[in-house]
Amino acid sequence: MDADEQPGGAAGFPGALPRTRPPRVAWPRRAGALAAACHPGPTVAVTLLVAGLAAASGQDAYGCVLAGAAVLAGQLSVGWSNDAVDAARDRAAGRGAKPMVGGAVTERTVRRAALVALALCVPLSLGYGTLAGGVHLVGVAAAWAYNLRLKGTVLSWLPYAVGFASLPAFVTLGLPGRPLPPWWVVGAAALLGVGAHLGNVLPDIASDLALGVRGWPQRLGPGAVRLLLPVPLVAATVLLALGRPGPLGAVAVGVALAAAAGASLMGRRRPGLPFLAAIVVAGVDVALLLWQGAGAG
Repeated sequence: MDADEQPGGAAGFPGALPRTRPPRVAWPRRAGALAAACHPGPTVAVTLLVAGLAAASGQDAYGCVLAGAAVLAGQLSVGWSNDAVDAARDRAAGRGAKPMVGGAVTERTVRRAALVALALCVPLSLGYGTLAGGVHLVGVAAAWAYNLRLKGTVLSWLPYAVGFASLPAFVTLGLPGRPLPPWWVVGAAALLGVGAHLGNVLPDIASDLALGVRGWPQRLGPGAVRLLLPVPLVAATVLLALGRPGPLGAVAVGVALAAAAGASLMGRRRPGLPFLAAIVVAGVDVALLLWQGAGAG
């Protein structure tokens, strides 16, 4: 265990004793904290989505597992690097739920975990197919670019769009014959990514602005983001429905439009409704993606 692995103060903090060895943190707590630092919700959701897309597109069991493992490694690297890069800001904002802020795990440990996961992501991605793996690694690189630089710029939405758009391409390019995914599936995935960005940032806009983080959503402000949030998700629904017309697509568009319109009309009295509507619409979009498969034509 590293000497700086500690639950409390360290040199440079008020009241710290720099030459005193800190108390050890039990390894189960450290392991749990490390798991929590990877953003487990999005990590699991994206991994399962890709595995499901691969299965729906006709990939065999081995290919589904390999695609899921590659995406899991990539998502772990992105989640851990995000928390490591944001550790100082999280402390300043008082986000005590963050494992590093609570002292259960150190930045050094999380950084090392991110680099190990990234190193594993490369052979796993390329093992699914050289072209497919290259596309996936572009998406992972875009996410790292967000963490390291683009998060605080007006282009903060771009890595999300690129990262999500890379997923259906990754799935289909690993199929026999390396078919390209339909353009509307890639476009819908990119729109899902933009919606995910807006939804992810919305709860923290006030604290982000206080700390000088001025990405696209922060510049818009929470009110505008609440209204805008369902728009890219509804657009994704429409794209998927038009790409493969049918009664299910028409129903999906109706549900998405109803949820978005209801949230817009009642959003002033109930500020949480636009975010809930976005979750509903995102669920509809994911269901359509899984129904169609990444290679639907």
